[in-house]
Amino acid sequence: MMPAGFTIVITSIWPYLQKIDDSANATFLGWVVAAYSLGQMVASPIFGLWSNYRQSREPLVCSIFINLSANIYYAYAYLPTANNKFHMLISRAFVGFGAGNVAVVRSYVAGATSLKERTSAMANMSACQALGFILGPALQAALSFIGEHGFTVNILKLQLNMYTTPALLAAAFGLINILLVVLVLREHHIDDNGRHVQAINYTADDSVNISEETNESIDQVAVLTSNILFFIIMFIFAVFETIATPLSMDMFAWTRREAVLYNGIIICCIGFESILVFLVVKVVSKRVGDRPVLLAGLAIIFCGFFILLPWGNHYPKIQWADVKNNSLVSRTSEATIASNSSLDPTGCPYEQTWCQYTPAIYLAQYISSDILIGVGYPACNVMSYTLYSKILGPKPQGVYMGWLTASGSGARTLGPVFVSQVYTILGPRWAFSLICGMVVGAIILLSSVYHRLLAFSVRHGRIVD
Repeated sequence: MMPAGFTIVITSIWPYLQKIDDSANATFLGWVVAAYSLGQMVASPIFGLWSNYRQSREPLVCSIFINLSANIYYAYAYLPTANNKFHMLISRAFVGFGAGNVAVVRSYVAGATSLKERTSAMANMSACQALGFILGPALQAALSFIGEHGFTVNILKLQLNMYTTPALLAAAFGLINILLVVLVLREHHIDDNGRHVQAINYTADDSVNISEETNESIDQVAVLTSNILFFIIMFIFAVFETIATPLSMDMFAWTRREAVLYNGIIICCIGFESILVFLVVKVVSKRVGDRPVLLAGLAIIFCGFFILLPWGNHYPKIQWADVKNNSLVSRTSEATIASNSSLDPTGCPYEQTWCQYTPAIYLAQYISSDILIGVGYPACNVMSYTLYSKILGPKPQGVYMGWLTASGSGARTLGPVFVSQVYTILGPRWAFSLICGMVVGAIILLSSVYHRLLAFSVRHGRIVD
């Protein structure tokens, strides 16, 4: 439900931002997308610490309610008469704060599974997240037919259109989530060997005392490395999801509506692909282990971004400007003039000077890159936090999972800002070349500490790898 609520608006943020505030540019888009992750980064350790000392349902209900309220705020971001872009920024920050419960969810799964069950359980959870990622863009694509104007519910002063309706649907998902947590979720704790343990800070005669197993130290080098690798993986994905809509509008001269629809379909297809990847990962990791799968995933991501580098002599269509009455006006063809006589300029904006000398990215490149990243990212994602949970062992993992989620959120905060700045000023060649360099750095780091990324029980000789 949570990923569906996230992806249902992700492809329409840019056109919605342009619609409600003409002063917003691609750089500010980076901040809007980053606000979500910044909120999540702040909230994750807090909710993780909360779950270490209280039942998981408490931080879950609180966080989902914040997420629900923020989505309603997002839907009303058009209503103020000024500074609408800042209202969108704030709403996305609170949506992200509510999404800080990811740390609680991962900690719960880690504490409710044995070492043998862990990879499969994490992969199942990731598959459910992928279903959410599919559902979100699919619903966004379907709701795009409402149009930019839609209709107004006067009593609520609410405009229902292709931008606000998805956010309200995300809020409805939040309400369903709260009911599920309150009525269905039950606490369950076992150790790495599958023996039942009581809740944290409580020990009975017929249960395992978890404190006895946590006297041995956790490998902090492995923990730090896992956080760095997770940061890089999430940074890469944040760049990918942020740049998809502006890149497709610049390179393929898609209109705002076309960009929302086509990218929604593409992300939906990537979601289906991710589910297949998770099913394969469950089988492959049992045969070769978690670390080789993580390494292979990084190599595939590198190939995906390398393919996306601009080549050839074909250049993108440019929104040329004419000087009229001392102001710059985009010159568009008659074909881009809508039936209501409103202009919808297409192509690469003239303000981005690189458009004039950087070759265009072909649609085949774009789709091929999507396919490869759709294989590499889910494999890296599930392996990184599965391996991390195994490194931590039987210790209550709320805070540690909070820091892992915070590192990922930090990446998703910096990623959109980085790519919006580099892409706007220098273009896709520089942006994607730097990403390729970052992936190579991650592969080198993983290779250098490969021997230390072992499960806690394996490292201390309780279980044979």
